Amino acid sequence: MSIDTPARPAVRPAMTALILAVLLAALDQTIVATALPRIARDLGGFRDIAWITASYLLASTAATPLWGKLGDMLGRKRLYLVATTAFLLASALCGLAQDLPQLIAARALQGLAGGGMIVLTFALVGDIAAPADRGRYQGWFGSVYGVASIAGPLLGGLFTDHLSWRWAFLVNVPVGLVAVVLAARALPATVRRPSARIDYAGALLLAGAATALVLITSFGPRWGWTSPGTLALATAAIVLIGLVVPVERRAAAPVLPPAMFASRTVVLAALVGFIANVAMFSVLVYLPTYLQVVDGVSATLSGVHLLPLVLGLVVSQSLAGRWVANPARVRVVLVTGMALNVAGLLLLSTLTPGTTPLALIGYFAVTGVGIGMVPMVALTAAQNAVPAADIGAASAVVTFARSIGAAFGVAVFGTLLGEDVAGHIGGAFLAITPLVVLGTVLATLLKRASRPPSAQPRSAAAASIPAS
Repeated sequence: MSIDTPARPAVRPAMTALILAVLLAALDQTIVATALPRIARDLGGFRDIAWITASYLLASTAATPLWGKLGDMLGRKRLYLVATTAFLLASALCGLAQDLPQLIAARALQGLAGGGMIVLTFALVGDIAAPADRGRYQGWFGSVYGVASIAGPLLGGLFTDHLSWRWAFLVNVPVGLVAVVLAARALPATVRRPSARIDYAGALLLAGAATALVLITSFGPRWGWTSPGTLALATAAIVLIGLVVPVERRAAAPVLPPAMFASRTVVLAALVGFIANVAMFSVLVYLPTYLQVVDGVSATLSGVHLLPLVLGLVVSQSLAGRWVANPARVRVVLVTGMALNVAGLLLLSTLTPGTTPLALIGYFAVTGVGIGMVPMVALTAAQNAVPAADIGAASAVVTFARSIGAAFGVAVFGTLLGEDVAGHIGGAFLAITPLVVLGTVLATLLKRASRPPSAQPRSAAAASIPAS
């Protein structure tokens, strides 16, 4: 019997707990955007305000590979509960912060825990679901990401205007407690491998490389892409990445097993995920800005205008998850999604102040469908290409690449956009189109992105979910 059959009620609370956790972690990447001016005014820190966002992104990206490997070694359920509890504690600390250094430190802790919540959630789906069902469930989480990307700034603005910016963080606590209780009761216990040694050297090198990359993408536009600081960080990133390879080859239990990079599917899935997130976050972050600045709509109405995009994203995520139940369709879905991304970017590159509302609906719908078809399918392909014991590491590789892609997309697109939103947004969308075309080509190289269910049985944890 398939685990998503209604007669198996244990699956529903488990998936509800995971969805709530992903929603919180995704919202906290964007919810502070509209609250930043008020936070800066209250805490007196306009100069360093960018660190409120950068510290979260930095910590979550740097820690992703370690969370994935520790989940494989120590049991994902246990670590998931630790990460979620730490996230709630950090959220409370953010809401109670009395000055900017306190808030930045709490945001870093929140990002550290949030990165663990996300990667462990995706890996836990691999424990719960058979390979044929993973795409469907991962599609749900992709839809949550898309909705959170739009809802985050809106909620942040509503809390700031009608309550306090502190509620952008404090609201996590009651919702997160529900997720913790559900997870503790419903998630299956996962296999532990406590005899393996933790690869501290590899974890530190990866964290250092991730830190340098995120700092470049976050502050490169401000410092200048050819400034000494940016060039020094780029050099550090290259050196650290170069050191990762020999260190991971010698490690007894590497954070990123070399086998991950020997797998063509995992590498291509990570590259496609990186490029897809460049496009996704360029669109989701800057289209609301365009609507507010050029069309003069409010923050709330800009979210309403983007409903065709969000609906397209949600529908395509759901359908793509069902389509890839057949492994032969994975490449077709990825190529189609990337091609629609290209089409959406080309349509958005024609935006002008005179673009009609009907045209905007069409442009946004095409873009949303394309965005929704790729990220979670790429993750599912990587998970289905590795043994159950390495699902966490494979999830971490793809999630890490997507996190860097999100930071890269926001930073580079912002630089291309400059201060003239109305005049430059079309050119900025056109400029990133060749990269997405490259992603489409890479997607065509996936020969067999996932194994049929018979070739890779569910993990013991998934098999232990009782039928009723």
